[in-house]
Amino acid sequence: MCRGPRRRTIPGMSVVTPDNTSWRFARATAPAVRVLAGRRFSPWAVVHHRGRVSGRDLTVPVAVVATPDGFVINLPWGAGTNWVRNVLAAGGCTVRWKAADHRMGDPRIVDEATARPFYTRVTWTIARRLFPADAWLVLRRL
Repeated sequence: MCRGPRRRTIPGMSVVTPDNTSWRFARATAPAVRVLAGRRFSPWAVVHHRGRVSGRDLTVPVAVVATPDGFVINLPWGAGTNWVRNVLAAGGCTVRWKAADHRMGDPRIVDEATARPFYTRVTWTIARRLFPADAWLVLRRL
């Protein structure tokens, strides 16, 4: 029986343990997303960032919504995931989207009310149904 997402806290942030629906969807689509992310006709992007502890260059595929001055990224597993913490600590990252690299800065965690205007009605419904979130990452182009 699924009781919904569980939350654990990291000082100043919450991390969500995903429920069955979003976790299963993410696991089922991960191989295709890894291949398609960042390509010209793909709705997914790749965030390139550096590990805070390891110093290694890392990547993560994400679903993005383009804004006039950057991107909004849905965070279904919360703002406390390692890749989000890496981007916040570094003050930016590089997003590979539509076969082009975009240097991003000024990362901010926002709530639903702030993120909603960036989405169309259809994309908001799909994002909320497949990947319910309580946090979004807003990035500005440098």
